[in-house]
Amino acid sequence: MTNRIYNVLFLCTGNSARSILAESVLTKDGSGRFRAFSAGSQPKGVVNAFALKVLRSFDYPAEGFRSKSWEEFARPDAPVMDFVFTVCDNAAGESCPVWPGQPMTAHWGIEDPAAVEGPDIQKEAAFVAAFRYLKNRISVFAALPIASLDRMTLGSKLVEIGQLQGATKPRPSAA
Repeated sequence: MTNRIYNVLFLCTGNSARSILAESVLTKDGSGRFRAFSAGSQPKGVVNAFALKVLRSFDYPAEGFRSKSWEEFARPDAPVMDFVFTVCDNAAGESCPVWPGQPMTAHWGIEDPAAVEGPDIQKEAAFVAAFRYLKNRISVFAALPIASLDRMTLGSKLVEIGQLQGATKPRPSAA
């Protein structure tokens, strides 16, 4: 068994909701085996208040998060990522930076809870659903025997995780 800590980056366009939820869940549920990060291609600059409310309601870390650009993680002084997961379809279709270290990547898209219109109770319910979908994916991921899987098998498992309940389909890139 390895004591290696894996760096994981969750990407979304705005880095205000889904990627923040995922970062918090892996931080708590990763059993010290993972260091979680999040970023966006076009960060909103502020974390969605419903994301923080839902994290607190389930007793997950909700402090210290900030909406930031994925460019921070493409710089030479950035932590080298082992895994990069897109959690929104827009980010999956965009041209990502070149990540140092050639991390494993997969798309784990779910619907955007921040796009829900209506009363606050509907918005909060959408964030709870997103939290649960992400928590489920992250639980399966964290249980993988990463060190004992070859790269192809691990890649297949990561794709399967992205197809669990609540999955969306990425939009094709505009190339």
